[in-house]
Amino acid sequence: MRRNGPDDGRRAPRAWSCRCRPCRRRRCALPHHLFENGCHVGRFYGVHSITVKSPRDQAGRLNAYDVQVRNYSIRAACPDDLEGARAVMLDTLYRDFGTGYVPRWHGDIIDPAAAYLVPARHTLLVALDPDHGTVVATGALDSRGPAHPPNPRELAERYPSGETAQLRRIYVRPEHRRRGLARRLVDELLAFAAADGGYRSVYLHTDPAVPGAEAFWRSLGKVVHDERETTGGASNVVHFEIPMGR
Repeated sequence: MRRNGPDDGRRAPRAWSCRCRPCRRRRCALPHHLFENGCHVGRFYGVHSITVKSPRDQAGRLNAYDVQVRNYSIRAACPDDLEGARAVMLDTLYRDFGTGYVPRWHGDIIDPAAAYLVPARHTLLVALDPDHGTVVATGALDSRGPAHPPNPRELAERYPSGETAQLRRIYVRPEHRRRGLARRLVDELLAFAAADGGYRSVYLHTDPAVPGAEAFWRSLGKVVHDERETTGGASNVVHFEIPMGR
């Protein structure tokens, strides 16, 4: 790994470079990027803990959730993780959302490598079970803003592609929920977006019918549009903006 620029505590430049062939990433925006066993490795917790000195380290935030995620490892996905990540995503679509796989909405799930591993400004994170090493949670980010249609025109104008980091696929298997994994994944994705240098805002939308989803996102950001109030019940999607500097 090669880093260009001073290590003086300022926000890291985008010129973090790597040549990690397994995931074809030629640039990595994560200042705490590590490389191990063919995979991008972000921060590890608990028995796998690695201390990384970088401008993006925020010891207080790390310590706040150490008890809940200490036995899990969270890292940027590599090709070997994709089958497990896809299984978590598809199970969530069928079990929690009740929609199943819809090609026009969920193409990134079928080919997550093209969606998240190849583009330099996108990423897919996975959380691994401490006992079996299997993927139990996912979180992704890409540079596509909300498209109109189906989203309201005002949101497409407010959050344009290229300048908007959209959070996607923040999914945790039921038996691993309420352990801080989703919040930790979001923190890592926000760090990725901030280090990129080109994102002005972080956006996402959620279905409030999923238990806990709306309350979770309200705890992290602000509602910018609630379709329950504007569509007469035709849609219940809630749109959020999450501050990068939380």
